[in-house]
Amino acid sequence: MLQPTLSDSLLLIENAIATLTLNRNDVRNALTGTCLIDDIVETIQWVNHNQDISVLIITGAGSAFSAGGNIKDMQDRSGDFGGDVRMLERKYREGIQRIPLAIESSEVPVIAAVNGPAIGAGFDLACMCDMRFASDTAKFGETFINLGIIPGDGGAWYLQRLLGYQKAAELTFTGRILDAQEALTMGLVLDVIPKKNLLLKANELAQQIASKPPHAVRYTKRLMKKAQRMQLNDFLEVCAAFQGISHNTQDHLEAVNAFVEKRPASFKGE
Repeated sequence: MLQPTLSDSLLLIENAIATLTLNRNDVRNALTGTCLIDDIVETIQWVNHNQDISVLIITGAGSAFSAGGNIKDMQDRSGDFGGDVRMLERKYREGIQRIPLAIESSEVPVIAAVNGPAIGAGFDLACMCDMRFASDTAKFGETFINLGIIPGDGGAWYLQRLLGYQKAAELTFTGRILDAQEALTMGLVLDVIPKKNLLLKANELAQQIASKPPHAVRYTKRLMKKAQRMQLNDFLEVCAAFQGISHNTQDHLEAVNAFVEKRPASFKGE
């Protein structure tokens, strides 16, 4: 399956792992005023249709993970931030808000390898992912209030689900910046890694996931998301259906045989 044509990002495919690198270091990987929104959305759509991919890693090139919105455009009230109320509402819905909808629809686990500052919408992008690693140079900030705006990309929805309402409220109402170690202490990231080893660590986790039966990874990802919004009785019905499908796959039989025979399994996605 042909890879998507990306404008401002790089996509590397290796061993069922897709690594998307935001590649606009000239603007600290700002999500607005660039093609990064389109790149993220198109990559996730491609991954969803490519059964050979089991994990997606998102990281940034250069010094920052993502600076979020382009401040110069805000100052000039131009680009994504220009227009009357109705036009700006449409720009948000047709622009930055496509990212949370795309990531929420991802059929594979998404790992954020936060190589540097993740600020505003860049912080929210990291929070939208399933798991996060931070480099020792990473910083995080839900800084919208400092600019007199709100998290228009859905950040207030994600942050309180990650940290609980009280801590999310403190970070959102103060707009303060936290370093990688504080992010680790509060459970925002899985680990803090020296920057030179960040992608290696993210790939180690990705490889563990990618070594599992591909269908089980995708069904489990869908279940994890459904569990956040379904009542238990409805959720259990979905579990039963997905489990019925899983029991009838060749990969399930191979996994069981490999376990009994004490050998490595070889999965074919069937």
